[in-house]
Amino acid sequence: MQRASSVSPRIHGAIAHDIGVEIVGGIRKPGDVFGGEIEASEALGVSRTAYREAIRILAAKGLVESRPKAGTRVTARDRWNLLDPDVLAWTFEGEPDTEFILDLFELRGVIEPAAAGFAARRRSQAHLDDMAGALDEMGRLGLADPEGRAADQRFHRAILTAAGNDALAALASSVGAAVSWTTTYKQRNRALPRDPLPDHVRVHQAIVDKDPVAAHAAMAELLHLALADMELPLRE
Repeated sequence: MQRASSVSPRIHGAIAHDIGVEIVGGIRKPGDVFGGEIEASEALGVSRTAYREAIRILAAKGLVESRPKAGTRVTARDRWNLLDPDVLAWTFEGEPDTEFILDLFELRGVIEPAAAGFAARRRSQAHLDDMAGALDEMGRLGLADPEGRAADQRFHRAILTAAGNDALAALASSVGAAVSWTTTYKQRNRALPRDPLPDHVRVHQAIVDKDPVAAHAAMAELLHLALADMELPLRE
C-alpha cells in the first residue's frame, strides 16, 4: 500500500503551481536545471518533502524530468501535457501564445462537432436534462460570471458524455478547461461582443431532434463564431 504523504496538498500544490506558471510562461526555459533539492527547498522556505512532491506533480504533467546525478530540468515543450487542466490554467494566467489558442480551437473543431453528431444519435433524456440545465444557468448568469462559465463547461462536457464514446468522454476535463479559459481570455480587455447563448441553444436543439448532421454543423459554427469573437487571425 502506498504511504500517504504527510505534506499538506495545499503546500506542494502551491509550489507546483508557482513553478508550473514560470515554466509555461517562459521564465524557466526548456533545458534549465533546478538547484539541488536542499538548495531549492531552502530558497522556497519549504521542506524537502514538500518540494519533492511538487516536482513529482510537475513531472507527471511532463514539465520536468529528474535523473540521478543529473538533477531536475525543464523538459522540451513537445513533452508537456498541454491539455492537462492545471497546465491550461497556468498557461492562461499569463499571456498565452496566439498560436496555442488557435491550436486549441483547431482541436475543439475536430472533437466537438463529431461529439455533437454522436450525441444526437445516442443521447438519453438525462443527457438532455443536463444540457438544458446548463443552458438555463448560462442564460441566467451570463458568461461574465464565473458560475455562468462553469455552466458553459458543463454543457460541453455533457455533449462529450452523451456521445457514448469512452475515449471522447475521457477528454471532457481537458475540453471543459479549454472552454473555460478561452472564454475568460476573450473577456480580459473587453466585454463579450455578442451573446453566444443562441449558438449553444441551436446545438442543443439539434441533439434533441436527433439530427446528427445539424448538430455537427451547429457545433462547428459555434466554434467558428467563438474564435471570430477573439479577433484572432484565422489560419488557412
